[in-house]
Amino acid sequence: MNTLSPNQPENSGSWPNGWWVSIVAETGSTNADLLASAHDGALHHSILMAKFQSAGKGRLDRTWVAEPGSNLLVSLLFRFDSTITRPTHQFTQIVGMAAALASEQLVAVKPQMKWPNDLLIDGKKVSGILAQGAADFVVVGIGVNVGWAPPDAVSLNTASRNAQTTPTDLLQAMLGHIDVLEALDPAQLHARYVAHLMTLGQEVRVEMANHVVTGRASSVLMDGRLEVVDDTGRTHQIDTGDVVHLRAQ
Repeated sequence: MNTLSPNQPENSGSWPNGWWVSIVAETGSTNADLLASAHDGALHHSILMAKFQSAGKGRLDRTWVAEPGSNLLVSLLFRFDSTITRPTHQFTQIVGMAAALASEQLVAVKPQMKWPNDLLIDGKKVSGILAQGAADFVVVGIGVNVGWAPPDAVSLNTASRNAQTTPTDLLQAMLGHIDVLEALDPAQLHARYVAHLMTLGQEVRVEMANHVVTGRASSVLMDGRLEVVDDTGRTHQIDTGDVVHLRAQ
């Protein structure tokens, strides 16, 4: 496990006040390490960033791998007693929106958000999020393709015509946006999240463990569930699933 050593010389640049950032060359999983550190008392807004992960995971236990040093691989700790009281899922929304806003700020490319928190550019994935936690905290891990992407995905630097960025610069920009978003109350944040979603109003196929729902994505509830209206007019409320945006026929 990599213990947190905030503000190491290698990354002692202009991190916003109140954020405790540690960077390691390699680890198995930043989420696993930061979860352990959280149980050991790591501070609210502690961050662990790795240049390479050997056992990174995405949603539904998928592997998340990137070329060393090329992408943002980072986990952020939020303690509930140090922030506005809000539903746990809103912390993943905050991190996802911050990544989209920071991308637009740095490379003039704004990824679109697919429910619940995936970021896409021209239909290809550029970022994914995985949250894990306990009763009094949540750790939000995010991977963003900055300089490298697998064949079925896209990177920020490839998508941008005029600018390039680095994982560290992206994280620095994200933290400023997270501070702004965290200051919103839950209703305000929900409205901001809904405005960011590209999924609403689209025909979608939602693939779940035991069945599939096809229909129009109509809304997202305050608890984070996606509502999909099928061809019979029935409304399905979906907690977890893979959303595929269907092209118009």
